[in-house]
Amino acid sequence: MNRTTDTDVGKLILRLTVAIMMLFHGYAKIIHGVGFVENMLVKNELPAILAYGVYIGEILAPLLLIIGYKTRFSAFIIMCTMVMAIYLVHPQEIFAISKHGAPLLETIYFYIFSCIAIMFLGAGKISVDSK
Repeated sequence: MNRTTDTDVGKLILRLTVAIMMLFHGYAKIIHGVGFVENMLVKNELPAILAYGVYIGEILAPLLLIIGYKTRFSAFIIMCTMVMAIYLVHPQEIFAISKHGAPLLETIYFYIFSCIAIMFLGAGKISVDSK
């Protein structure tokens, strides 16, 4: 018998949280384009064409995470997207603290470490991967 456990529900909630929140970033790129990302890549002497990878990291990978397909790889892609965001946009803020005492990059760190957790945990039974 293949019973769903509380752990599987927890994995689903973690996957959905990361993916849905990341989709908001992807939606913004659909609406406003990737010009900002292109400019940051060029400024860092990287090819502007890499900006279109944002659609993979902020739309495709989150959608795959939602359904639980290629979950560990999808989490890895999102994590890499966030590491690249730090490199391109926030390199001086890695250890910066806000006036309220929180890390300036706490949202990015949330994505990175949640994705690392998903890579270790896997999708759980409530996923396409478990079939």
